[in-house]
Amino acid sequence: MSSNADAGTDRLADALEEHASLEAELADPAVHADAARARRLGRRYAQLAPLVENARALEEARGDLATALELAVEDASFAAEATALEQRVAQLDDRLTELLLPKDPDDDKDVILEIKAGEGGAESALFAGDLLRMYLRYAERRGWSTDVLDAVGAELGGYKDVAVAVKSRTDEGIWSRLKFEAGVHRVQRVPVTESQGRIHTSAVGVLVLPEAEEVDVSVDPNDLRIDVFRSSGPGGQSVNTTDSAVRITHLPSGIVVSSQNEKSQLQNRESALRVLRSRLLAAAREEAAATASDHRRSQVRTVDRSERVRTYNFPENRISDHRVGFKAHNLDAVLDGELDPVLDALTEAHTAELLAAGS
Repeated sequence: MSSNADAGTDRLADALEEHASLEAELADPAVHADAARARRLGRRYAQLAPLVENARALEEARGDLATALELAVEDASFAAEATALEQRVAQLDDRLTELLLPKDPDDDKDVILEIKAGEGGAESALFAGDLLRMYLRYAERRGWSTDVLDAVGAELGGYKDVAVAVKSRTDEGIWSRLKFEAGVHRVQRVPVTESQGRIHTSAVGVLVLPEAEEVDVSVDPNDLRIDVFRSSGPGGQSVNTTDSAVRITHLPSGIVVSSQNEKSQLQNRESALRVLRSRLLAAAREEAAATASDHRRSQVRTVDRSERVRTYNFPENRISDHRVGFKAHNLDAVLDGELDPVLDALTEAHTAELLAAGS
């Protein structure tokens, strides 16, 4: 047996043992007194469920195949059943191999998604608004809840910068689905401000962060500088008369986050802390991955047109994802939240890479 097969067998045994342990824990009423812990355990249990179900189905199919092969020796009518069972065993075995691939530790987490206007001025800000609507519509289709944590509007509409928390109402992990959205998104269209009808190219940066829980990241209050200021809307006009907006600077890392979307200073402070914890977790994960020489796909560093991951071409109603060669001519539907086909293509390509690396 190869080392890869041995590793797969060990991972399966560990997963089955963990699943049984989680099942016992979740059956204990005392566990549910801590809602956060119960939710965390429930998510992990749900994450392991497909693997356990597949392993059990494979074991059953192998048993049925052995019986069919024995019977086929005496009765040729069982030969067709044995052939069908051989195909099912092969399919279940391939699926089990995929399910046993090393998992991203953040796959079961909710996310904080940030959209930042870049090159293109007003047109970039308008497209940032289009992308926000796309993600909100996609979340609605999936049954996820969304909460806009901070939004800095632009004079002609759209956003210079907007952050939204996306949460699952079930045990579905959102990071596993949306992590590939990180990068520079390029738009090609005739801006509303263009009088000559010329097509312009603009860029918007998207960052996707796994939302950190307090147990994931410890933030020392002494490391924070917290400033309050008056919230302002597009063009700098004040939108309220109190100093309710909050800016938090994490002194050791230099990370600065702000929130002005909530009505109270306390709510804005909590929203800003949520973003800060998630950025710190992402930075820690990135550092650990780099140390292990297994760095994740880099997210957007600078928002310019040359680092694009995807292009939205309005004249041709076309969306193109440059990482996997995906193309479709239903841009209007995609911007209305029909993201699954392109996300499926990205997920399948990532799985193929992991399989190739392990072969």
